[in-house]
Amino acid sequence: MFELIPPAIYLLIGALLIGVTRGNARTAVLFLTPLVTLWAVWQVPDGVVLELPFLDYRIEPIEGSPVRRLFATIFAGMALVGGLYAFRQAKWYELAAAYAYAAGAVGVSFAGDLISLFLFWEVMALFSTVVVWCGGTPAARAAGIRYAVMHLLGGVILKVGIEGVVVHTGSIDVQPMLANNFDTWMMLIGILINAAAPPVSAWLADSYPESSPTGSVFLSAFTTKTAVLALILLFPGESVLIGIGLFMVMYGIIYALLENDIRRILAYSIVNQVGFMVCAIGIGTQMAINGAAAHAFAHIIYKALLFMSAGAVVYRTGMNKCTEVGGLFRTMPLTAICGIIGALAISGFPLTSGFTTKTMISQAAADESLAFVYMMLAAASAGVFLHAGIKFPWFVFFQKDSGLRPKDAPWNMGVAMVIFSVLCILLGVAPELLYKYLPYPVEYEAYTAGKVLFYTQLLLFSGLAFFLLLPLMKRTLTISLDTDWLWRVLLYRIGRALTATTAAIGNGVAGITQSLLSRLQSLAIRHMSTGANKEKPGVFARTWPIGSTALWIAVLLTGYVLVYYF
Repeated sequence: MFELIPPAIYLLIGALLIGVTRGNARTAVLFLTPLVTLWAVWQVPDGVVLELPFLDYRIEPIEGSPVRRLFATIFAGMALVGGLYAFRQAKWYELAAAYAYAAGAVGVSFAGDLISLFLFWEVMALFSTVVVWCGGTPAARAAGIRYAVMHLLGGVILKVGIEGVVVHTGSIDVQPMLANNFDTWMMLIGILINAAAPPVSAWLADSYPESSPTGSVFLSAFTTKTAVLALILLFPGESVLIGIGLFMVMYGIIYALLENDIRRILAYSIVNQVGFMVCAIGIGTQMAINGAAAHAFAHIIYKALLFMSAGAVVYRTGMNKCTEVGGLFRTMPLTAICGIIGALAISGFPLTSGFTTKTMISQAAADESLAFVYMMLAAASAGVFLHAGIKFPWFVFFQKDSGLRPKDAPWNMGVAMVIFSVLCILLGVAPELLYKYLPYPVEYEAYTAGKVLFYTQLLLFSGLAFFLLLPLMKRTLTISLDTDWLWRVLLYRIGRALTATTAAIGNGVAGITQSLLSRLQSLAIRHMSTGANKEKPGVFARTWPIGSTALWIAVLLTGYVLVYYF
């Protein structure tokens, strides 16, 4: 019986109960709900488990497979550890929204049809917007509106693609396809918006840093990784994704290096890391898909850990920028150590989870003789070490002494960070714990002498370059302009200019028309007052028949209306 209930329902029920319980009861709900969801995830066998009638179709809200269970597991686990991190600091409505957000991600994981996938997709969009708004500042409210608009746009594009596929194929099944027509291209674009693929990636760095210190931890985990899962299920082997992924990798590195805001650095690194996964999905081999799935799993852990570390700093100091902090290792040693472990993991340093997952993607490129892709990914690994592996911990916890002496993270935040730190190291030391749950059999050895030597040298020389170029890396109080400038500033200015121009033209036409009508009226009055026998009639009466007068007035009024309104 229980296997017929979508695991996402348990998280949704938990989200509702968070709002109606108090004290210890709410705490019990926070911890028990993800645990029950984890149990439910592993009750789902392979294949379609549940079918329900919907119009002329059979929707399949539960379909199991190894890759689906893998993603659902880390989503539920993220809800559990994220709840531990946030339960003493976050408001109840933020926790409720975060759990409903996680429910959407778990629902997408098991959706066997496009209709169910779309419904859970929109659940994520709705409640993630609420999480952004829970930042509680005017900037958070504005960022949440922009976030909602972007994700509603992405949802509409995805829906158009789904409807086209259903109409032209008669199938609503979630199955592999290629972007070879309008329908599939629309689906791919809708998914890539959620994956934060440029040029529509700016919503991520715009919204995540404006959320609360606890909210950004949840936001880092679900939206982009459900997009990765959707790409694995729907577009494996779509070659265009290789180029998109490589562009994301470099784009994220450049903007993260330029950034001053602590959480915006980490937000741009999400774009960078998702680029690795998107590139692997484009390669499409079993090794590449395994690499994408494994890297998504590891990424959720170490990225959440980095956001936890940054969130603890923001929570204790109230500061968001690298130029405002520094030397915090003195009074926040646990936060600093956990942040460093997360930084090493995201950099792919040996003995961390990033190394055992990211190198699978590079190996997949090498196996397919994609030399350029391999070299780009290797260069990107060095770039990641620059912006996330060194820059983030150096400017936040070391470098200058800012004079701040905050307490270390509260105990619940500290325990959550320690749990994810242990997992980062455990999956790096014993990668087979993860490999055995990947979608395809794994025949890959991460710790060969060549790989370890190559990546160690690469990362160490990257670190050397950072410190040699440290004067150039010095943070300043600047704002990095992203592609959202086009619609937040340029489009706004164009709109204002067009409005002003239209108003000026309208006012000019109105003035000319009024002057002409006044002149015509004066001539007509003059003719009527003099009479036919006393004086020559005015020009109006002498040369303009009444029919022509009415016609020209109508033409002028029509032109005025058209100019004024259009």
